[in-house]
Order: sequence, then structure tokens, then C-alpha cells
Amino acid sequence: MRTLMAIGALALAVASQTTQPDYAPTGYDNKSNGLVDDSTHQADQIKFDEVEGVADGLGPLYNAQSCRECHQNPASGGASQVSELRVGHLGPDGRFVNPDISIARGTETIKGRTLINDRAICPSAAFPDTEIQERVPASETVRTTRLTTNLLGDGFVEAVADKSLVDLAHEQCTASHGKICGLAIRVPIVEAVGQSGVGRFGWKDQHASLLSFSGDAYLNEMGITSPLFPDEVTKLCNTAAEPNDKPGADGLTDVDRFARFVRAAKAPPRDAKLAATPAATRGSELFDKIGCAICHVRTLTTAAAGTKINGAAYTIPAALGSKSFHPFGDFLLHDVGTGDGIVIPVVEHYARAALRMPAECSPENFQKTRNRVRTAPLWGVRFRPRLMHDGRSFTFLNAILRHRKEADQARLRFRRLSRDDQAAVIEFLSSL
Repeated sequence: MRTLMAIGALALAVASQTTQPDYAPTGYDNKSNGLVDDSTHQADQIKFDEVEGVADGLGPLYNAQSCRECHQNPASGGASQVSELRVGHLGPDGRFVNPDISIARGTETIKGRTLINDRAICPSAAFPDTEIQERVPASETVRTTRLTTNLLGDGFVEAVADKSLVDLAHEQCTASHGKICGLAIRVPIVEAVGQSGVGRFGWKDQHASLLSFSGDAYLNEMGITSPLFPDEVTKLCNTAAEPNDKPGADGLTDVDRFARFVRAAKAPPRDAKLAATPAATRGSELFDKIGCAICHVRTLTTAAAGTKINGAAYTIPAALGSKSFHPFGDFLLHDVGTGDGIVIPVVEHYARAALRMPAECSPENFQKTRNRVRTAPLWGVRFRPRLMHDGRSFTFLNAILRHRKEADQARLRFRRLSRDDQAAVIEFLSSL
């Protein structure tokens, strides 16, 4: 138990500064956290919610027609039930290999992506004889689904210093004598070619920057190109001029507005009434005692306002600087026995920036992501009936009992609790 207490103390130390930080504002009211005024935030939300069509550049391959379609519950920017499909296979050396996906009756092959898009814009009236739907080849035996992630509060996540996450990973490993070792992986910053940061967004921590994350999703989930991701996955059936997402009169692209919308979003609040019940209060104490808070870290604190991040492409504003928030996650990669076997696909996530990969973005580290997934932040989890990265757990109890490997001891401690104490832990989770 001393080890658990030591790691718990570490989590608090990561959140502490010489002066007591302010707490990040919370709420599902679609109002700004102070980064911009409410009218600007709501205008950005309109862009986030906007349904795209073929004339806007949708496709040719895509999964959704708007950001909101995958990020809505209970408000724009939240999570949803939508999942995506990823596949690949292992080579003779046991390393993960991206798939080759044949489309258009075998006349074209898509390489460099693990994502299989569910939708296509043709055949259509304009292209009645062109069929480009992706399907999973029998050769791709590593297969998984991934639920879309919550984005609310991610402006604060982006503003956490790289060093805070690296230190947290190191101290987890040291305090647990190597049993719990979060991986802080450095990834390219697409808008600052040649620069890198510690990843924290996506199930594989494939992005450190919300602008990079937004550009990636616009291309790979909606098929819409932008100055950051200017190349279509396929040119077949494509009629919209590239890049589809062009700067407006104010100099901002849709991708810029998506990133600003997420940065200005409030963090998910708890259910205050449920959190105050004796059962949830008891469950909160047990959550820490059995070791869940080692990875599901209660509190993190952002770097000071004025700090340059994302390869110096973004400066933390006053609204996001020195703010404490409660994600119940460490934003590190862990192996808890549910890893999906997929490695970060470089070309897909970093586009042309992949041609100038920073030396610290090691291909070997990317291979290390194969059986690791990001700790699921538990803020807002009460709105998720499908749990874990793949959505295959439908109750909190089922999700807890699926934990293995790095989380094995926490799972065993939970199983040794009385039924009443187990119910209290679940009541606590239901308040998040």
C-alpha cells in the first residue's frame, strides 16, 4: 500500500505549483471557458456542427459528415456511440504492418493507413460505374473498433506541459518497481514541421496538438483536405478543388475553428448530487485505495500562460494557463491487456510532415504503441453506455474486470472488496 500512496502523492505533485492554480471551468452549456467570447465560441460550434456535402469536399472516402456526428453526447464536443474500424497484420518479424486496401475493383490500392472508411461518395450520378468502397482483406488479421473520444476540456489537456506527462510516466514506473509504466510518446506537430511534442489525443496518443488532431480528423474521418492535410486518400470520384478547406475572409480555415472550439470548451462536470452521496464518497476513497488513481489521475495542472507549446506554434493564453482540472486520466499509453494490436500509422496521421519526422519520433517507439492504449479519461464517463477503447464493455463492472497486466493488481484489489464496497466504487464512477 505504500507504493500506491507514493504514486498518489506523485499525481498530486504533478498538479501542484508554487501558487494555488485556478480550477478550469466546467459545464455542458456550450459556453466558452474564457478563451474567446461566447458569440465567437458559438460561431465556431456552428462550423463544428455543420454537415458537409460532396461540393464541400466530402469524401471520396469518409466516416461522417460533421464533427458533431462523432462528438455530441451530451453536447457538441462530447463523445458518442460512433466507432471506427482499423486493421493491419503482423509481418514475418512480428512487427505490425499497415494494410494494403484494394478499391475500384482492384485498380487502386490504398497504403499507409490502418483506417477502413465506412462510406464512399460513389457510385453516383456523376460516377455510375466507379465503386470505391473499402473492405477488410482476409490478409488483415489484426482488427479492432475504436469509439470516438470526448473533446470537451481538451484545451486544458493540450496546455499541460510535456515535462509533466514525462515526469508522471517516470514516477509511476519508479514507484511501482516497473509494474505500472505509462509511455509518453513524442509525435510530430503537423503545423510545425520538424517539431514534436508528447502525444495526448487519440487512443494511441497520436497527436499533441489540437490543430493537428483536427486536420487529421477532417481528412481521415470526413475526407476533407486542408492546408495541413492537402492530399486526398484517393482521387477517384473527386471533383472539389484542393485543399477543400480554404481560409475565409478572417484568414481562418474550418480546421482552425475546430481547434479553437475545442480549446474554448469547458471541461466535463461531475453529477454534483450523486457525487455528494455517502456511497459515491466512499467509492471515491476506495478508488484511490485500490490503485485506480495511479493511471486515472484525478488532477492535472496546465503550464503558465505565455508558455509556447506545439513546436512554438501556439502560446498558452490566460484562460488556459495555470488551471487545475480533473480528467481522471494520465493521458499516457498503458498495456492493460486490452490493446488492439494497431501501431500508429505515420502517413495517415502526419501527412507531408511525415517526410520530415523529428529524430525523437522513433519508429521503435511507435511499434511500442501496438498493445498500448491511452488511459481512458473518466470525466463524462456517466454518459457512455459503451466503455473501453473498443466499446465492448457495457457496464462499469465489466470494464473493471477486463483490466489486466499493468492494471491487474488494481483489478484484484477491487475483486477482494465487499459487494457493498464494489457498489460504492461503481456509484463513484457513475458520478463522473
